[in-house]
Amino acid sequence: MKLSVYGKGGIGKSTTSCNISVALARRGKKVLQIGCDPKHDSTFTLTGFLIPTIIDTLQEKDYHYEDIWPEDVIYKGYGGVDCVEAGGPPAGAGCGGYVVGETVKLLKELNAFDEYDVILFDVLGDVVCGGFAAPLNYSDYCMIVTDNGFDALFAANRIAASVREKARTHPLRLAGLIGNRTSKRDLIDKYIEHVPMSVLEILPLIEDIRVSRVKGKTIFEMAETDPSLEMVAQYYLNIADQILAGPEGVVPKDAADRELFALLSDFYLNPPTAAEEAADELDLMMV
Repeated sequence: MKLSVYGKGGIGKSTTSCNISVALARRGKKVLQIGCDPKHDSTFTLTGFLIPTIIDTLQEKDYHYEDIWPEDVIYKGYGGVDCVEAGGPPAGAGCGGYVVGETVKLLKELNAFDEYDVILFDVLGDVVCGGFAAPLNYSDYCMIVTDNGFDALFAANRIAASVREKARTHPLRLAGLIGNRTSKRDLIDKYIEHVPMSVLEILPLIEDIRVSRVKGKTIFEMAETDPSLEMVAQYYLNIADQILAGPEGVVPKDAADRELFALLSDFYLNPPTAAEEAADELDLMMV
């Protein structure tokens, strides 16, 4: 199974991806996480350091693919999760998306794609140009990390459009949204009412998740010394269980940009009354 994780820049994709990878490993799966960002920090929470990148290794070997071995580019992370960082050109120079393609090419030549039960691509921000949309070509499912805010949902909608386009020629489905750092979900619910898709999980704003990123540890690793964090880890185990169950997923029908602006802006300007919210909650309880 191959998964791609997308979402607005800074929304918490890498921290979420690392914890999902460990959750999948806890379920007995052999997992490879591939960081697809020139910042090459996707797997930091799994390894505790910035591992050498694919592009670094290729440059050292003068782009002689035959001289590269799996141990040159694949590093062991927490929980047995293997880690790869694509890397990229210096800021402002070259195309990072091209490096993603080269990463996939090299890993295929190393037969790495055949060695794992799950491969998870953690992809740069909300960029869905050709290069950075490439992981969708290899994925069974896409997951979108968002919060309950306008900008993150607007980015999610653009990513949904990319999934729809890729699904025309690839067996790709959108597994659903992961709400991160959000205590409310009213805008998320408004969006999925308009653009139907599943919500895999809603994680509230949890300080320990932010701290885990700074420490370079997953929540699972931190829970070894703080058992209270097992409850937080359960969020990620729940996501892993849903993915491993093989959800049907959707080919999303994204909203037009102006339509989405109008939808969410109107919700901001004319929020539902307390009576309307109570009625909505009653409807949900009766479903």
